[in-house]
Amino acid sequence: MSEAQAESFGHLGLPERLAEHVSALGYEAPTPIQAAAVPAMLGGADLLCQAATGTGKTAAFALPMIAAIAEGDLRGDTPVGLVLAPTRELCVQVSEAVHRYGRPFGIRTLPVYGGQPIGRQIFALKRGADIVVATPGRLLDLVRHNAVHLDAVRTLVLDEADRMLDIGFLPDLQRILSYLPKQRQ
Repeated sequence: MSEAQAESFGHLGLPERLAEHVSALGYEAPTPIQAAAVPAMLGGADLLCQAATGTGKTAAFALPMIAAIAEGDLRGDTPVGLVLAPTRELCVQVSEAVHRYGRPFGIRTLPVYGGQPIGRQIFALKRGADIVVATPGRLLDLVRHNAVHLDAVRTLVLDEADRMLDIGFLPDLQRILSYLPKQRQ
């Protein structure tokens, strides 16, 4: 991508309204990870990205997810976007960012993680969520309670996947993947 193409979020292929919202949030220009990942995700590519903390990775995966939901006919009773995070803190942080980016489009974002009453999370899931941000263990608890169905997920993000693998989440991740559609990004 040339310098001129990465001058604004609108040049990344995001819908104009979303690009304007991101600019209104104070984002001046896409970071290198955003300039590389956003167009590829919008094009349906599967990606493996690595960038330092604070470089805008969350926006790099969240904006294309929001664009797909806002522009498409993807809304239903079950999530179409799933972000897995290794810790409660990251789960909350990512969920807040996705909510902030998707607010003008009515994107329903829900964090689910251990340490909170599962009943509240089940109730919130029944109201509907477009994007669920979850820790693997709590997500599997919710699947066992038949509180969340993952068969409509179109985009899966493993945030800090290396850390999840380092702390032993591989069996949980494999189990979660078995609940997802084979065709997903």
